[in-house]
Amino acid sequence: MQTLTGMAVDVLTTADGRDKTARARTHAAAWAEARAAGREIPLGQARPPDRPARPERPELLDPRDVPKRRPGTEAGRIALLHAVAHIELNAVDLHWDVVARFADAPVPLSFFDDWVRAGAEEARHFDLVCDCLEEMGSHYGALPAHAGMWRAAEDTAGDLHGRLAVVPMVLEARGLDVTPGMIEIFRKAGADEAVAALEVIYAEEVHHVAYGSKWFNWLCGRDGLDPTETFHALVRRYFRGGTKPPFNEEKRAEAGLPPDFYWPLAGGA
Repeated sequence: MQTLTGMAVDVLTTADGRDKTARARTHAAAWAEARAAGREIPLGQARPPDRPARPERPELLDPRDVPKRRPGTEAGRIALLHAVAHIELNAVDLHWDVVARFADAPVPLSFFDDWVRAGAEEARHFDLVCDCLEEMGSHYGALPAHAGMWRAAEDTAGDLHGRLAVVPMVLEARGLDVTPGMIEIFRKAGADEAVAALEVIYAEEVHHVAYGSKWFNWLCGRDGLDPTETFHALVRRYFRGGTKPPFNEEKRAEAGLPPDFYWPLAGGA
């Protein structure tokens, strides 16, 4: 019998990016259809890999060795989109990893609804950005990429509170801060397809941060923890470098992240 964790592991063990995202979207649709019809797909107990399967390209480099992007040029805009595609592919795996790794957590079934939906949306984001790269004569894998993006998953593999604090509430929240500037870069260049793709990503990332905030606060309430203090402690434990302004306070608030969560982690800013 098909299980949700089996679906998640199928995504995580698929190497090719386009194949991975197709499986993510197919499995998410099957889960949503079953839930809407009142049919049960059991969670199951399939074990996720420590690291997801990846294509042979791109070459993964230490962040210090990734060439700097110059978005004022066509090559620089391609490099920027390539970096976004790499982030989105990692996000697909991060969300499906939550589904498989924490399937035995005492949470409502709606917890899995949110992360399956987010995993499918991240898959669509990867496909949209890859379409833009191909329109510009490039493709995902053509340039080197950041090697450290799975570190947050490894560090929080045994801590659901920590995973929610670091991935949606820090890493994805950072996307809310920087995406408007990227949209403006491509708008000035007349790259309408890239603008449209980034606007979809920007709107839907608000939901993903909101899922993290909602379930983090739910877990803290269940466990009798102060959400703000717990968030600060977990980010200091698992995330190196702290949060970095400027912050998109409007969109963070829309996603359920008040300033007293992230400003105290911003060092001397």
